Amino acid sequence: MQQIPLTTTNVGAEAPELLRNEVDERITKLRPMATPVDQLSRYAATRPCKSMTVDYYAVATRPDSTALKANATIVGGDEVSTITLNNAQAFDVSETLMVVEAMTPAGEPLILYVVGTSDTSMRVKAVNLAEGEDISVRAGSMMVRMGRAAGELDVQTSQFATLPTKKQNYCQIFKAQIEQSTLLSSANKEVGWTFTDQEEVAIYDMRLGMERSFLFGSRARIVDPDKKSEIFLTGGIWNQAGKEVGYTAGELTNAEWLRVMSAAFTGHAGSARKILIAGTELIEQLSLLEGNNRVMLPGDVVSRWGLDFTEMHSKFGTLYVIHSEVFDSCGHSADGLIIDPEFLTKYVREPFAATTLDLRTSGQRNTEAVVLTEVSCLVLRYPEAHIRVIAE
Repeated sequence: MQQIPLTTTNVGAEAPELLRNEVDERITKLRPMATPVDQLSRYAATRPCKSMTVDYYAVATRPDSTALKANATIVGGDEVSTITLNNAQAFDVSETLMVVEAMTPAGEPLILYVVGTSDTSMRVKAVNLAEGEDISVRAGSMMVRMGRAAGELDVQTSQFATLPTKKQNYCQIFKAQIEQSTLLSSANKEVGWTFTDQEEVAIYDMRLGMERSFLFGSRARIVDPDKKSEIFLTGGIWNQAGKEVGYTAGELTNAEWLRVMSAAFTGHAGSARKILIAGTELIEQLSLLEGNNRVMLPGDVVSRWGLDFTEMHSKFGTLYVIHSEVFDSCGHSADGLIIDPEFLTKYVREPFAATTLDLRTSGQRNTEAVVLTEVSCLVLRYPEAHIRVIAE
């Protein structure tokens, strides 16, 4: 243990998170409803990074079904039939499949055992067809994976096919500068700053810019022709979402919205509670949903992550709905983004911090300046757990 006085300088060197957490807590209290994604990111899982380039792994759940590509005849008994599928690589040898739209003479769904696979076709044996029986299966019929069936002497099986996909994003340097003749007192220069009106407006404007970049930014590395320096631009989570569903613009019905809810909560291993961030037009249409099947209940307001949400309930899951004018300003007023907060990760190269500049001493201006800086980016793990809602 060091026998030295405890100062903000020592704390900053020995336990930087102590001061950073205080700053983050103060930032999240500044108009949080205007920047929901940035707000969520300050409560989400945060990972420090030492480079402007972030490599991460996005894991998708393995496909559990695919469609028959061409008409086929399945023969019973010990015969092996060959079929072609839209995605033959979705299944492995020794797995069993159900043909949803094909019924055996006994009135059971047709079950197939996978004998062998190739890039485009698959060899299968009918499990519940007797010798001499056959079934014609039309193109487009769905094949659904069931349990794997191993032999008594089998020790090994096919390797699990779903592997993480390596992806990349860039951290962006977000900055804002405030100048004022007497901005900070000597007592709090090391710890942070006092929230004056000018600083509050500057931080709010900075967060709005970060919000737009976190949502709709395009990942890129460019060279500033004047500064001759490389600039990193972060990629937004809008394009990282792995699924997309459309609805009829201006004619949203309960049935159509339930279809959106179904797409948001099925086909992946995501959470049963997700967040919908939506533009003004989509929020208006959701508010007009009526009838016995209405899914948005007035007054169902819940506060989480420093934000106030309206709850939407369905048999598939629960949505926390919040309005975002950033969608309006970026041309997505009728659209929305459903994200799973469990799989939202923030990478931080440099946490939000305030640096005091003495411009008087350097002979530039008779002012002091505070520069606000954060170097970070957002990524969506398990892309299939997040979905874009598009007005058609």
